[in-house]
Amino acid sequence: MDELTKWFQNKSLKRIFIFALIVLILFSMKSMINFILLTFIFSFLMDRLVTIVSSKVPINWKLIVLVSYTAIVGLLTWGIVKYLPIITYEITALIRQVKTFYQQPQDNIILNYIFSFLGKNEISQYFEQGLAFAMRSFSGISHLALQIFLALLLSLFYLLEKPRLVTFTKKMKYSKLAPFYNEIEFFGGKFIRTFGKVLEAQFIIAVVNCMLSIIALSFMGFPQLFGLAIMIFFLGLIPVAGVIISLVPLCMIAYTIGGLIKVVYVLIMIAIIHGIEAYILNPKLMSSKTDLPIFYTFIVLIFSEHFFGVWGLIIGIPVFVFFLDVFEVTKSDGKG
Repeated sequence: MDELTKWFQNKSLKRIFIFALIVLILFSMKSMINFILLTFIFSFLMDRLVTIVSSKVPINWKLIVLVSYTAIVGLLTWGIVKYLPIITYEITALIRQVKTFYQQPQDNIILNYIFSFLGKNEISQYFEQGLAFAMRSFSGISHLALQIFLALLLSLFYLLEKPRLVTFTKKMKYSKLAPFYNEIEFFGGKFIRTFGKVLEAQFIIAVVNCMLSIIALSFMGFPQLFGLAIMIFFLGLIPVAGVIISLVPLCMIAYTIGGLIKVVYVLIMIAIIHGIEAYILNPKLMSSKTDLPIFYTFIVLIFSEHFFGVWGLIIGIPVFVFFLDVFEVTKSDGKG
């Protein structure tokens, strides 16, 4: 019994045990993971927005929260009513156009060689699976819309009662739940500082990349700009790999509407935008500790996509950075 007591008193072992317990609880709630992640993302981003606004405009916190949510819900409703049919049509046309281009024999020797290589390596099957996933996502839009609505509502309640929630939660620090509270507070702090910050940076980078790309593509005469904007934004949430993935449909469409010269223009555009992301946005938005080597980035994305699907591509890097911070890897400079 004494040995068991000493074991529980060991801070490192206790921290590992509680962390494993948290992971187990989250795994048991995997059917709700979409709702949990959406709620966290909305709460974090809206909290940042309201904090920035309240620091510049001396208005009551709750009023800022209500006005912000009213504006966002209003814009979303207006956008869905006016543009969802257009976006749905354009994305469907975009998928059909890319698929038709891929299946048709091409006069260009290089393209035929590339398609032959893709076919031999069964990469076309992954492409078709991606199209099937996209179509399933649109068919389940009502379920996703409900999750988004509930996540927005819960994040609204969180922000409206944030001071009261913080005060109430801190009472656990002096209760019999103190051992659990202290460790959850430790992991929660790490999670906000790493996962939240990296996710926020990815979101801003995706918005900027999307805007720059659509401006450039409009000058090049690309069709289905709404559909392309949605595709580029969501792929922009995937670090590094998103740019490479977006090249495939963009180059196919470019070749269809303007031949190889358009493909060259697209490659130049992507190179410039990637340079802006790598040398301007990333240093400004992310600290040096999140600057992972490309090899690690791709390994994390491959494994996180395998285990968590599409969400893994978006949250894989933030979660990995969170683990690096927990194990204090980021504090080491690798010297001596």
